[in-house]
Amino acid sequence: MAETSIKNVTRAELSEAIYHEIGFSSSESAHLLDQVLEEISKALEKGETVKLSFFGTFSVRQKKMRVGRNPKTGVEVPIMPRRILSFRPSQMLKKRVNSEK
Repeated sequence: MAETSIKNVTRAELSEAIYHEIGFSSSESAHLLDQVLEEISKALEKGETVKLSFFGTFSVRQKKMRVGRNPKTGVEVPIMPRRILSFRPSQMLKKRVNSEK
């Protein structure tokens, strides 16, 4: 089996990419990235769906209360209702990830 390396993309790397691609200053690039991420976060906090064309859709779903089980002891434990964030990649992103350009 081929070993794959895991790499995290950081906020600093995204800001640097904006700096190189668009030509904003480093501080302007960082500010732009912060503004975009803040707007996405605000929309999701309100329960709105965020669709980024050619990338994917972020949405918030409500999960109902359910009964779970502690795997060690087998004791039933209530799992309280909560909101979860889900991401659905676009078809174009799926193709790029699978190298079907």
